[in-house]
Amino acid sequence: MSTAPDMSAQEMPTIVLVHGAFAGSSSWNGVIANLKHRGFPVIAVANPLRGVQKDAAYVRALLDSLPGPVVMAAHSYGGLVMTEAAAGASNVKALVYVASVSPDVGESVVGLLTKYPGSQLTSSITMVPIPSDDGGMTMDQYIVQEKFHEVFAADVDPGTAELMAATQRPASASAQEESVTKAAWKTIPSWTLISAQDQGIPPDLQRFLAERAGSTTMEIAASHAVAVSQPGPVADFIESAARATAPSSQMSKSRQR
Repeated sequence: MSTAPDMSAQEMPTIVLVHGAFAGSSSWNGVIANLKHRGFPVIAVANPLRGVQKDAAYVRALLDSLPGPVVMAAHSYGGLVMTEAAAGASNVKALVYVASVSPDVGESVVGLLTKYPGSQLTSSITMVPIPSDDGGMTMDQYIVQEKFHEVFAADVDPGTAELMAATQRPASASAQEESVTKAAWKTIPSWTLISAQDQGIPPDLQRFLAERAGSTTMEIAASHAVAVSQPGPVADFIESAARATAPSSQMSKSRQR
């Protein structure tokens, strides 16, 4: 276990976790338990997965309701939502991209995946027609359950992966196609955890985006579902961002965990 400077309970930032497509807030459960054990207040927001602008407005409303500093962490498509939602939010002190994307203005999930081909998600999706807000029809996207373990969560035990596949949250087609209009990482320090065995978002794409954003970067041998398979290292990485962005006046005596 490591020794690290401590922050008092009153000064701990709130950790806001944003899940991505084909997952839900419970995908952060292991990370939440780790962070709560360390004294951090945590909220895993229920990302609607209806489109970048709608989702970002929903998350931003939560951010604006929180007193004190916030550290955000996002997985997968959640990185687009975080990038849009955190722009101009004075209480957000750090952005942590976890097996995720940090898009620039005008970039979408679909567009980014064409830069670095290799994602297995595109060939593993099934479409379900649903009513749209304008009275027409649109599409929800699911990962075919039989492919979920291999493509999304290869290092998660098969039983857990089977439950994740059955309870996955679909993303609308617009969530994959919409672009961001703001890029919070241009003004807020960022951290990027690269999942080196990722078949959803190619590792080379994650590396490119991390370098472009000037992120503090760490690589881990994990699948796209790294927050499920390796929650301890993910929590460590989020904590490192929280500590690096805390004012020195908030740092007190060392503690050993």
